[in-house]
Amino acid sequence: MSIEFIPGAGACLVSKNVLSGAGRIKWMVREESRAAADNGWRIFSHIDTTEYLHDANNLVITDFNSVCELEPALIGIWDLPVGSDLQIVDEGDGIQIVDTATGRPIPTDQLYVPRD
Repeated sequence: MSIEFIPGAGACLVSKNVLSGAGRIKWMVREESRAAADNGWRIFSHIDTTEYLHDANNLVITDFNSVCELEPALIGIWDLPVGSDLQIVDEGDGIQIVDTATGRPIPTDQLYVPRD
């Protein structure tokens, strides 16, 4: 059972490379939800290739909170809109989430902060 960082966060589609630990989380894309439990987030690793991602057997539906356990920075992106296309950039002294198209950091005042 994963920690519930975000109540009712829903499920997302995740690369098996992320879940197995073979690759670290790199890209996050939010699409339209395809089912009631689907929050629309698609999470991919730094080693995923187009060919790898085209094989549906390499993707798993999992609880978003479980992915947040692997990378807590994802807690903040949970409520960003459909169409968000983000990536994690390692700055050496920490990571930053940036918009893939522009390379601009996502302002921290736009990130979701769970409330107790």
